[in-house]
Amino acid sequence: MLALLHTSPLHVPVFDALRDEHHPGLELRHFVAPDLLSRARGEGPEAVAQDVTAALHHAAENGVQAVLCTCSTIGEVAERAAGEVGVPVIRGDRPMAAAAVAAGPRIAVLATVESTLTPTLALLDDEARRAARPIRARAQVVPDAWARFEAGDVEGCARLVAATADAVTDADVILLAQASMTPAARITTTALPILSSPRPGLATAAAAVRTGSARATVG
Repeated sequence: MLALLHTSPLHVPVFDALRDEHHPGLELRHFVAPDLLSRARGEGPEAVAQDVTAALHHAAENGVQAVLCTCSTIGEVAERAAGEVGVPVIRGDRPMAAAAVAAGPRIAVLATVESTLTPTLALLDDEARRAARPIRARAQVVPDAWARFEAGDVEGCARLVAATADAVTDADVILLAQASMTPAARITTTALPILSSPRPGLATAAAAVRTGSARATVG
């Protein structure tokens, strides 16, 4: 069983659909904590570190073999808390960041909230060090996109993000920093590769569940 820690209820059907398409049979348990993001945006991710750890502990109960944190703003503090939780904690945007580093040195990072820029850029730097590859990442916030998403206008948010992505020319790859931005990838016209976190993040978490299940069977 995989638990998912979200900061918006709109992520639940996205990950359910990905599970049905790519990981049939994987049992998901969703936990939604919008207050973690709202507080992290106002006070910084470190201000909610203890509450993130508590949320991970709660998510990891009752047979869960791994927890996937789908929020990029709190992903770093969630990943650091893994040693206290007792099961693997997967930072949902790390596989995407690794793919971006592999795609080329010029990485355009798009976000809809300012609070995700610092942890996302730090994650890219970390993956670049791991891969021993130099990168030049630049980031920008798409104006008004988050307000659309918060209002439930997912398509309106996607159109704004897609328009910004289509205007990017001097990059090897475009990284959509938040899971909520994923629908934009379907409507862009750019020839540049566009990466988002839900699919690779869920695949990594599913692998962790399979590994945990195998260990339990052997034990």
